[in-house]
Amino acid sequence: MTPTVKAFFDDATWTLTYVVYDEATRDAVVIDPVLDFDPLAVSTRTDSNDAVVAFVASEGLNVHWILETHAHADHLSGSQDLKARLGAKLAIGAAITKVQAVFKGVFDLPDTFATDGSQFDALVEDGGRIHAGSLTFVAIATPGHTPADVTWSIADLLFTGDSLFMPDFGTGRCDFPAGSAEDLYDSIQRLYALPGDTRVFVGHDYQPGGRALAFETTIAASREGNVHLPADRSKEDFVAWRAARDATLSAPRLLYPSVQVNVDAGRLPAPHANGRRYLVLPLG
Repeated sequence: MTPTVKAFFDDATWTLTYVVYDEATRDAVVIDPVLDFDPLAVSTRTDSNDAVVAFVASEGLNVHWILETHAHADHLSGSQDLKARLGAKLAIGAAITKVQAVFKGVFDLPDTFATDGSQFDALVEDGGRIHAGSLTFVAIATPGHTPADVTWSIADLLFTGDSLFMPDFGTGRCDFPAGSAEDLYDSIQRLYALPGDTRVFVGHDYQPGGRALAFETTIAASREGNVHLPADRSKEDFVAWRAARDATLSAPRLLYPSVQVNVDAGRLPAPHANGRRYLVLPLG
């Protein structure tokens, strides 16, 4: 049984959120939800989650899990809001502990901040499974963009997050702390070894050249036409090219707000004594 996929696109961050569900049983998961954030007003909204919740209600779905492909650096996760509203649990790749350890130092987080992944309901190892009623998702570790990236697989569907994009946009950057172009190359080769008709759902679509939104491709199309990593490109060449490319990229607009929230499983910082919450921006 191949589940049904409903995509939601957040224009502000170019992010795709997916609701994946079994039409017969109505069991479902949500992948990579977004909490809307205005960096000028320093305020959040739930518009993106509202659309997801409305769809879930209209279809009578039972959302068991929220699945993160990684700790995002370009948008705040909407996972905690969805957990509260849908009664779902939250899972991420087990290597999130490496990301937490790195960014605990970057943000000078307190000693009480745990780097064991305990903020999440499940840490999933490579090959591990998440059962959501009639649905079973398998985690494929795809480090490179970050050490903790996973691709979620079910039936002939892959949800690749920031590892593999549409063929005309390529692959994820690898210049974040503990990122690795070598690892990303190896990760994508694992995906390229899958059957060519495997369907790929990407985590972002930046609509190069102003083309229309596109978020689904195939392994065959990626192997043949990915502009960064066609199947015949050598690892040495890709790693050198990725390093040169990443050196030209600006930091994501929401890098610091996103990462400090997302390593804490999408929780906003605790209120200070005055009742207000504060995000940290480390100076260079």
